Amino acid sequence: MHRVGWFARLAFYCTCYRPGYDRFKVGVGMILIGPLSSVDAAIIAHGPSHLISLLDPETMIETPPGIAPERHLKLGINDVTTSEGFLAAPAHDHVQQIIDFSHNWAGAQGQEEGGPLLVHCWAGISRSTATAFVALCALNDHLSELALARMIRAEGAHAHPNLLMVALADELLGRRGRMCAAVEALGPGRVTWEGRLFSVPARPEADAL
Repeated sequence: MHRVGWFARLAFYCTCYRPGYDRFKVGVGMILIGPLSSVDAAIIAHGPSHLISLLDPETMIETPPGIAPERHLKLGINDVTTSEGFLAAPAHDHVQQIIDFSHNWAGAQGQEEGGPLLVHCWAGISRSTATAFVALCALNDHLSELALARMIRAEGAHAHPNLLMVALADELLGRRGRMCAAVEALGPGRVTWEGRLFSVPARPEADAL
């Protein structure tokens, strides 16, 4: 891993010791979900091998130190649930990239350089949690969509997945509306300006859900 600057280290320590922060260490085969503000600290603490950034096209970040450029998926999309208007709405191509990237990440887990997958958007509430849900459904076609959605909500009470992204994935993965129904069944997440960093297993055991 490349050396991370002193500012990122300071952010890490400030994050770790603020009230309510959950100090944890995740291993390979885990998906980390959080806001943009958590990225530097998460890289230092957990050493992810792959990164997905979902930000407005105007605010997309460069690949952070510690992540290989080819293992950083940048998706410049706004957090909207309709394709109408002037904003950059999620589209089939964006979601297909998430599916393919998730499979590539999962395939690298048995290798020496494998590590967690880090997913972030601006606030860690909608686009990032939708991406984690898409990845989970893509990697676990034998598991219930509702059980996977509930797992995300159990670990991140603020999670409120972007329904347009979920609908596009539902179509691409042939889930016949079950992904959308699962997210709708969750109801609204805990209201907050910014979510906290949390993690879920990429391949959970069925009896653990």
